[in-house]
Amino acid sequence: MGTGRATDGTSDDLAALRSWQAPLRAQFPIITAHPELAYLDNAATSQKPQAVLDAVHSYLTTSNANAGRGTYPWANATTALVERTRDRVKRFLHDPDPGRSAVHFTSGTTEGLRTIALDWLTAFLTDGDEIIVPFADHRANLDPWLEAQRLLGWRGIHVQVRQLPYQAGSGDYDPAALATLLTPRTRFLAATHVHHVYGGDMNVHRLRETAGPDLPICLDAAQSVGHLPVSLAELDVDFVVFSGHKTLAPPGTGAVWSRGVRGPAFRPGGWQGTPNTAGIAGLAAALDWLDAAGPDRIERWTVALAARLTDGLSRLAPYEILGCRASLPAASQVQRRRSIVTFRHRDIGSNDLGFILYSHGFMVRSDHHCQAGTDAGAKDGSVRVSLHVHNTPEEVDALLSTLTSLQ
Repeated sequence: MGTGRATDGTSDDLAALRSWQAPLRAQFPIITAHPELAYLDNAATSQKPQAVLDAVHSYLTTSNANAGRGTYPWANATTALVERTRDRVKRFLHDPDPGRSAVHFTSGTTEGLRTIALDWLTAFLTDGDEIIVPFADHRANLDPWLEAQRLLGWRGIHVQVRQLPYQAGSGDYDPAALATLLTPRTRFLAATHVHHVYGGDMNVHRLRETAGPDLPICLDAAQSVGHLPVSLAELDVDFVVFSGHKTLAPPGTGAVWSRGVRGPAFRPGGWQGTPNTAGIAGLAAALDWLDAAGPDRIERWTVALAARLTDGLSRLAPYEILGCRASLPAASQVQRRRSIVTFRHRDIGSNDLGFILYSHGFMVRSDHHCQAGTDAGAKDGSVRVSLHVHNTPEEVDALLSTLTSLQ
């Protein structure tokens, strides 16, 4: 975890934002209906505010039709909804050149990355080309690139896949090591914005500085969009892919944003069938809700909650917190975990610990978290706590109390 924005005064952030957060929490029906439970698995999927549920219900009960396939009013309204939501995604991501970029809707991040791999990347790679991709991030940001390599190999086009290197100890990508891998045949670089296990901002801007101005970069933003401000004006990448269901929207939605500057224009192959129009209606509402709440304040809140949890866990000897060690002390001068804290108990297996925590009302993720590679995070299960705007300091304190009782 690199030396990006330091987050000091996290307790002050919680106190300052308390009056802002409480009414937002009240807008999540599934949360308010179960005060005895703490939902702490937001990196897997997010809960939905009432505005999103209302938008889906309104669409299905007033104008449900197929987009782009009719000229009657309901069909026209649905087509307009889809196009407005493309523009809404661009505005939410602070697209600096929306007239040139494109947005393609998918079922989620995995499908989006696979579409880029199979419909775009394979179209211009030639024999002897090289690509660089992460080997210890989510499988969704490794498997599609390996699939593209296999597909090209069957065609007699041999492409070298190189591992995007990581810094020992920090978990960040290693720009210096990356520089040694770049050759005149390097055609593509894939990366992750926020790591889904370790919670670190991967400092993608340093990859662009190292790779130079011409190499296409694809960013898996599943754990950043909807959790913190994302500005394409600052991120000089060529693709941003995210899932709607992790962005307070319904499942089965997602988007690929493409800059359209480096490499050929991105056009998904084949006939495009009926889009998930109800999900797209929910995605538009979710982005409206997030903008009104303020992604910057959501980030401050969840970073402060994560810091509260890591500070408490670091004082409990039986627990090992995964990821950057330098980010753990309360006075850390490196950036704190964004909204994800992953840990193990030294004696209790992670699956057992997950069951124990649920018996106390805590819903957490306890497995390998779909992590690619063979590092310690992938070989051994762990417990992941992932936070969002509806979570509270009281939930974190109650979780710490339960974890303390298991020492």
